[in-house]
Amino acid sequence: MRGDSKNTDNSQTGLHEDIIGVILAGGKSTRYGRNKALEQIQGRPLIEHVIQVMSCLFKDIMLMTNTPDEYAYLGLPMVEDIIKGLGPIGGIYTALKVMDKEAGFFLACDMPCLSRDLIRYIVSIRDDFDVVVPRVGWKIEALHGIYGKRCIRPIERNIDKGIYQVIRVFQDVSVRYVEEEEIRKFDPDLRSFLNVNSPEELRRIQDLWQNSS
Repeated sequence: MRGDSKNTDNSQTGLHEDIIGVILAGGKSTRYGRNKALEQIQGRPLIEHVIQVMSCLFKDIMLMTNTPDEYAYLGLPMVEDIIKGLGPIGGIYTALKVMDKEAGFFLACDMPCLSRDLIRYIVSIRDDFDVVVPRVGWKIEALHGIYGKRCIRPIERNIDKGIYQVIRVFQDVSVRYVEEEEIRKFDPDLRSFLNVNSPEELRRIQDLWQNSS
């Protein structure tokens, strides 16, 4: 649950250098009512749980946020959205524009139960796809996957049309869906995709952590 599996990457450092880790923390947490990224589980903010996993997998990490003062203490490179008010697609677009890598692994800031092995697997099957994202049944986990720079133009076209849903970009790029059968080999209970949109969901995840400790 806490992503403490042994790193099996073949590089000397064990860190991926060709893909940057990107954490999306630019939202207003409208449904939650306050900044959910700083809500705590086991005495640590949600975003720090995400950073802990990312830092074990990627040499470079970037934080997309429109409130950088709140996260300055983390010591990470931070970038504000080029076009504000678009939601997650604005963060993805900005990261793709400014990053010096060909692709990024994007995660929401409120997913504290990530599986390192699942993330490694997603990276390993990237090949030449523009997007690699999990799909559980009908639900696409768009904020837990890889996006490449070839997504920039399709995103720009959608923004020009007022289309801000991330998955609407997928019809114009090559996508590899990681299906549930594959996912469960690394994350049997699908806890990687648990996120926090309400105090009730936060308490539920806190209980999961407590019961697994």
